Amino acid sequence: MHSNHLLLEEPIRMATILEPSKGSFFPAMTKIVGTLGPRSRSVEVISACQLIQVLAFVSVLLFDFSWGDATYHQETLENLKAANKSNKKLCAVMLDTVGAELRVVNKSEKAITLKADEKVVLTPDQGQEASSEILPINFAGLAKAVKKGDTIFVGQYLFTGSETTSVWLEVDEVKGDDVVCIIKNSATLAGALFTLHASQIRIDLPTLSDKDKQVISSWGAQNKIDFLSLSYTRHAEDVREARDCLSKLGGLSQTQIFAKIENVEGLTHFDEILQEADGIILSRGNLGIDLPPEKVFLFQKSAIYKCNMAGKPAVVTRVVDSMTDNLRPTRAEATDVANAVLDGCDAILLGAETLRGLYPVETISTVGKICAEAEKVFNQDQYFKRTVKFVGQPMSHLESIASSAVRAAIKVKASVIICFTSSGRAARLIAKYRPTMPVLSVVIPRLTTNQLRWSFSGAFEARQSLVVRGLFPLLADPRHPAASTNPTHESVLNVALDHGKASGVIKSHDRVVVCQKVGDAAVVKIIELED
Repeated sequence: MHSNHLLLEEPIRMATILEPSKGSFFPAMTKIVGTLGPRSRSVEVISACQLIQVLAFVSVLLFDFSWGDATYHQETLENLKAANKSNKKLCAVMLDTVGAELRVVNKSEKAITLKADEKVVLTPDQGQEASSEILPINFAGLAKAVKKGDTIFVGQYLFTGSETTSVWLEVDEVKGDDVVCIIKNSATLAGALFTLHASQIRIDLPTLSDKDKQVISSWGAQNKIDFLSLSYTRHAEDVREARDCLSKLGGLSQTQIFAKIENVEGLTHFDEILQEADGIILSRGNLGIDLPPEKVFLFQKSAIYKCNMAGKPAVVTRVVDSMTDNLRPTRAEATDVANAVLDGCDAILLGAETLRGLYPVETISTVGKICAEAEKVFNQDQYFKRTVKFVGQPMSHLESIASSAVRAAIKVKASVIICFTSSGRAARLIAKYRPTMPVLSVVIPRLTTNQLRWSFSGAFEARQSLVVRGLFPLLADPRHPAASTNPTHESVLNVALDHGKASGVIKSHDRVVVCQKVGDAAVVKIIELED
């Protein structure tokens, strides 16, 4: 995997740095995925997250099944539906699987104090009580997977963002099924849930556990989830297995799979995983443990570049951990968010910050503002040329139309690109070229049948656009056709223009680029609005 370089647009006047951020109906082009939990699951907080007026709102909400039962998450989802109805917002649902996650079992939930240079035993005997001398784990094969000198991480850092509740261990010896470790730093483990991560060690557990399959077939199918976040994806076969599982559940055949890359094994097979998955989540919490710190940014840049060229969304995690407990991010975190945007990511995923953080609404607002500022200096011209070069010639018909629409919009300084689509593919291709203006994806529902009943498609396609950078979906009235045999009669276009005017993104005398089918032909046209 090779890295890429995106330079800032030049020149940047220092005085512009002091100018206040301006609000807009369309927030930052970069999307925000929030994780719902105890601090953010009420209707009031969800509504606040959807209605932040300055540059940001959450567009995809993640349900993490590594904790909480189906009843708890269903109550949260009902709150989300109530907020969506009240705010008239589209919001996609992502289910996060548990996968091959190793845990320390602390049934008593008593605090465990570990001191540097002392020893602790990891045992698969879950009947034992966790203490400073012994830690029961949920995996019987650890002794066969590790050797003397290997590094093991234990703690809550991946959930809380705090290093004070985490400990590094070094394998000293293996005794039967037990692993004896030397404690490398003093720490106190509190609570019932501790993650265990063996650095660069292959763990022989299925990517999709029996519990995951049960949750998907019940809760997921019942609620027709838009996305499946496939934790600990290590091979393309993991994605194929998950897709086979979804295809057997009729209502989830359209659910998109986002492969979570969390370890060196997933990194090694990244190209084949990207080919199979609908999108990629760079799980930097686990990757930051598996990789040397100085290598994490290289993987991020290379992985995002590959996603960009494939036209598949790239989601970056673990950016503002300190905002779990603080109102402002650190300088390093703010810069990290901006660099992810400049690298080309589609979305930022917030975990502990919104799940149990003290300031979920403020966190979303802050991250959105940083994204918006970074987008102002994103070198779109260089990115466009590089993408066109990568695609090569001859381009496919749809790719040619998409790139032409973006080129035309930039040349005429259009305020927005409007794309009519049924599947969402054309709009996603336009967004792949990262235009500087919003892409309004007008999704036209199609009437479909399963031989038992008729139904309209379109809602899935509209919600799944919410994770793509720069793409803002609008679900059209199914009575309006996506293609028109009369190019002068475009009632659906008028609906889209009215929506843009009402939201303030389109004004009198603005130019708008429209991508639409006329008969059997796909056309790109430029219209200038009158008073």
